[in-house]
Amino acid sequence: MASDFNAGSDRRGRSREKLATLVKTRTETLSLYTELANQRPFEADEITRDALQEFCQALIDYAASAHFQLYRFISDKLERRVPVLEVADKIYPRIVQTTDLILRFNDKYEDVDIVNGDAEVLTLLDSDLSMLGETLAERIQLEDQVIGAITGQMH
Repeated sequence: MASDFNAGSDRRGRSREKLATLVKTRTETLSLYTELANQRPFEADEITRDALQEFCQALIDYAASAHFQLYRFISDKLERRVPVLEVADKIYPRIVQTTDLILRFNDKYEDVDIVNGDAEVLTLLDSDLSMLGETLAERIQLEDQVIGAITGQMH
């Protein structure tokens, strides 16, 4: 009995660590998103290029963190609580769609050198960044539903 309790509390402790990692990478990404958005109107300079590249790296780190810290845990059947699985099953298809949008943004902008010849992409960056912002807001709301189910703070 005691070993079952310890295993359960150990699993919950690891789960909390995973969630903390996810929230940390998410917060860093949102901070860099704000820094990049504050560069508007975008210019073909090193400041914008560097902010864009740093944001793209954080964006991919966040998408990977969400997958490894949250969804893989569920998909590998390590999560047994029915409310968590129900929430995850309901929102996972939409999470996959947001991941696709994140990856498309990254693919489009990660290697762009606006200083040396790719400046025309700046005409698209403003609208693409706005659409990505909406995608991130939706994704965070969805993730928070899973986090709430895992932590027992469902709304």
